Amino acid sequence: MSKGIAGKNNWALFLLLLAGIVLGGFIGSLAAGVPFLSWLNYGQTFGFANPIVLDLGILVITFGLSIKITIASIIGVLIAIIIYRFL
Repeated sequence: MSKGIAGKNNWALFLLLLAGIVLGGFIGSLAAGVPFLSWLNYGQTFGFANPIVLDLGILVITFGLSIKITIASIIGVLIAIIIYRFL
């Protein structure tokens, strides 16, 4: 008996999406030097340009976030979703 999408593990989806983003970003950065594959590294970076520093005297905490979304990472996410649907 099939459980369908509602019965699947959400952690598995999260880990597959994370793996798709990481592997897609890695493939995009590798393809940046190849002329006919350089379009895979095309994307947008957003986040904090300068990290936010919280100085509490004896403790210094630095907050920073930067996200780069590329064509390859989007393809990686789509492949992860397809894999999840067939599990």
